[in-house]
Amino acid sequence: MTTMKYKRILLKLSGESLMGNKQFGIDNERIAQYAKQIKEVADMGVQVAIVIGGGNIFRGIQAEEGGMDRVHGDYMGMLATVINSMALQSALEKAGMETRLQSAIKMEQICEPFIRRKAVRHLEKGRVVIFGAGTGNPYFTTDTAGTLRAIEIEADVVLKGTRVDGIYTADPEKDKTATKYDVITFDEVYAKGLEVMDMTAFTLCKENKLPIIVFDMNKVGNLKRLIEGEKVGTLVDL
Repeated sequence: MTTMKYKRILLKLSGESLMGNKQFGIDNERIAQYAKQIKEVADMGVQVAIVIGGGNIFRGIQAEEGGMDRVHGDYMGMLATVINSMALQSALEKAGMETRLQSAIKMEQICEPFIRRKAVRHLEKGRVVIFGAGTGNPYFTTDTAGTLRAIEIEADVVLKGTRVDGIYTADPEKDKTATKYDVITFDEVYAKGLEVMDMTAFTLCKENKLPIIVFDMNKVGNLKRLIEGEKVGTLVDL
């Protein structure tokens, strides 16, 4: 019998991670690999909810820098997250999973509106629930959306899948002397000025005593190892 440290998780993926080795858009091989890993933990009985960013398609902040209205740009970014959510939904269903896509912006033809009780019921029935369109409000990132949804569905942990294997003293891609933290407190992250996720999302996690694990989603098997309680990535907790 496999032991599970977490029963209900919120997996936060960046839009950029879906690009794989491409410069833009969605890499079908990468998304199929993610689907396989998600199915692996769902088959263990873990209830999986997912939030994906939209940075591989459109970023509201970059649009603002180019002169576009920030609110307009943010709504376009939300639509980009729905495109990514649909792509992941398709990959998960191809892998043999039951899924539901819920959107913070109503689009009845392609997804359900976000209803908390319905989302929890889907999870209890073993369906993977994907939350699209962020929070449905401008000025909030998908990190904040992921944290908010995790709190609403009473997830045990937020798993932030990135391309680095945890939180470091500095950016490991720029500073070769950077060392990795295995465990760090919320207060230490604040004090050291480390970038884990945006401050609104991070503070929401701290206030609601919701642990975060930052890990490398691109290393196959990491997600399963995490669920089984192995020390993978960096744990942020009280």
